[in-house]
Amino acid sequence: MCKAEISIRGLSHVYHPGQPGERIALQDINGDIRQGELLAIIGPNGSGKSTLARHFNALLLPTRGTVTVNGLSTADPANRWKIRCRVGMVLQNPDNQLVAAVVEEDVAFGPENLGLPPEEVRRRVDRALALVGLGEQRLRPPHSLSGGQKQRLAIAGALAMKPSCLVLDEPTAMLDPAGRREVIQTLLSLNREEGLTVVLVTHFMEEAVLADRVWVLSGGRLVLEGTPAQVFSHREALQKIGLALPGPAELAWRLRNSGWPVPDGILTLDDLFACLAGLLFETEWGQRQ
Repeated sequence: MCKAEISIRGLSHVYHPGQPGERIALQDINGDIRQGELLAIIGPNGSGKSTLARHFNALLLPTRGTVTVNGLSTADPANRWKIRCRVGMVLQNPDNQLVAAVVEEDVAFGPENLGLPPEEVRRRVDRALALVGLGEQRLRPPHSLSGGQKQRLAIAGALAMKPSCLVLDEPTAMLDPAGRREVIQTLLSLNREEGLTVVLVTHFMEEAVLADRVWVLSGGRLVLEGTPAQVFSHREALQKIGLALPGPAELAWRLRNSGWPVPDGILTLDDLFACLAGLLFETEWGQRQ
């Protein structure tokens, strides 16, 4: 069992407690985010996904319960700088995180504010840009980049702080399909090749199937968790809270319920194509015999 990077115990969050606009956003969340895993967090609008994500690097603090990062409590003000260096945050709109007129200067902003020597800042900038595939764009103004490139630049800015965990709050929501692919491939590479812990808040089920584990939120509660295959086997429960299966999984379910011998656990187009190709081959072979 991998060590917990982030531990959540009895986490509840109330906006504007005791005031007319009081709203309960999270209720009694418990769980661990493991070192080196890719965790996807899904749920309908208003389920508490973004609120939960903002607790992981102390942008929000629990109303009740605790959140600890490598044993450091987010509730202790003395820990927050260390926590924010260890847990990088990337938001939905990359324009909100771009601060400089040149790509490499934008990536350098965080390390420079740590007071690091120029040579160390340069090393971090070079490495971060290489990891997200933007080395050749280093002298361009950020506003000239595509949406996917801007989001990868925001990721590079977070990586330059050398975090052990990267939390992304719907980073592909504003992107076209090409931009989405760029960002997701970058995250998969960082997770699988660099060993970075990645927490991906998303409303795209096709992105969630790529994770090691999935958390499902509804009404501020953690209602389902497990591997993608385990979570997406609960079709009715997901439908009740307003979530659909990934397209290939839904088609596989419909074929199975129409009498086709389609196995459980199909989540991706590759899985579905391989299954249908096998069935067609068996049918054709049987007809020839």
